[in-house]
Amino acid sequence: MAFFEKPLTRKDVFSIPNIMGYFRILLIPVYVLLYYHAESVKEYYIAAVLVGISGITDMLDGKVARHFNMITELGKVLDPVADKLTLGAMILCLAFRYENMRWLVGLFIVKEGFMGIMGLLLSHYRGRKLDGAKWYGKVCTAFSYVVMFVLFFFLRLPLSLVNALIVCCGVLMVAVWMLYVPVFVKMWKEKE
Repeated sequence: MAFFEKPLTRKDVFSIPNIMGYFRILLIPVYVLLYYHAESVKEYYIAAVLVGISGITDMLDGKVARHFNMITELGKVLDPVADKLTLGAMILCLAFRYENMRWLVGLFIVKEGFMGIMGLLLSHYRGRKLDGAKWYGKVCTAFSYVVMFVLFFFLRLPLSLVNALIVCCGVLMVAVWMLYVPVFVKMWKEKE
């Protein structure tokens, strides 16, 4: 089974929502480098503003796609990939600033690796795809985005608060991961 059910057209590849998705992905190395090499509060804020622009673009691409009937198969893949790359990059940036963020990097990689591998296995061996993110996955992503943006933007938060936010993100990631396991098992066992 092909990854996309029908060949991609130029219109699919270059739709406005998909261009927004490409833009979000292209912003990642820019704000990662800015954050990593920041030597002043202003430079950290510039990186945070770019993350904010990425977040606004993320909200807009879905609205534009639905409102103007520009939903594409590529967009259904591109948007969550851009979400995961963006969130992973923010977590990685913050791991250079906050030592306890490092275990969240590992958890994020393992969780998303599991999700990606299960998606590929289901697609290849069962011809099935997860029909979009579940509500609890969306809650986890939104919460994690907000926490990472807060940590990006507010540089002088008490370390106890930072650590509490990191733990909350970690607990939520594990909970969501565990909620997805039975979904994947059920999809694997279903007869065609």
